[in-house]
Amino acid sequence: MEAAATSSPPVGKAELVQPKRYRRGMEPLVAVGARARWLLGIGFFVLFVAAWAFATLGGFVSPTFLASPVTMVKEAWLLFAEFNFIHDIGMTVWRVFGGFVLAAVVAVPLGILMGAYKPVEAFLEPFVSFCRYLPASAFIPLLILWAGIGETQKLLVIFIGSVFQIILMVAVIVGGARRDLVEAAYTLGADSRGIVRRVLIPGAAPGIAETLRLVLGWAWTYVIVAELIGSSSGIGHMITDSQALLNTGQIIFGIIVIGIIGLVSDFAFKAVNRRLFAWSTL
Repeated sequence: MEAAATSSPPVGKAELVQPKRYRRGMEPLVAVGARARWLLGIGFFVLFVAAWAFATLGGFVSPTFLASPVTMVKEAWLLFAEFNFIHDIGMTVWRVFGGFVLAAVVAVPLGILMGAYKPVEAFLEPFVSFCRYLPASAFIPLLILWAGIGETQKLLVIFIGSVFQIILMVAVIVGGARRDLVEAAYTLGADSRGIVRRVLIPGAAPGIAETLRLVLGWAWTYVIVAELIGSSSGIGHMITDSQALLNTGQIIFGIIVIGIIGLVSDFAFKAVNRRLFAWSTL
């Protein structure tokens, strides 16, 4: 009897089941290393280009509808060598950042006011929410009437497409501040302006910076819309001209250039945010 009792497992220990382990690198929510992230990211692009080349060079897709990677590279060289495409790139970048900076200068203070002061939020939020759903492209005919087809019209398209999004997103971030920090600041003698300046804005700064990074990506979609109508320069203008000539190689290259510039600006924004807000978990 004693031997049987000694050999039996302790109570509850027999019910313990070891959790099933997944393969290394495929566990949920487990981060991968920087090297693996780069390799996986580049690997997808390699597979994508390989599939593209197989479909076009293998004759499965007509060149009229989709140029091959080789044809695209030839057309890209032609754009830079003979059509001064670098000027078009510069004009598009200027329009994106010009309209985006104007939107940020207006939207960030308004978003902070809406998030911090509920009467301001009650006054502005219905109108801002209404405007947020209006497509920026719908304003192009009016903007051409008001500002012509020059640079002002294109900057305003990007401004309208970005400003209302930034206002609401910043207001949500500021309004979500930790109440215990606000109460602690009041306890230490801070007034209303001090709460905004020393608690709400510093606490919301990383989130605001992340919001600006996201909306900058949206601004790239607005600039192409602005350049498709009444423009004599820019990547969107080049794409429109190439479409009229059925030159899919130049169209694809223009799209790729937009993606590359957007990706570079996104990485730069992330790097600046990490440097400015190293203490943040964003």
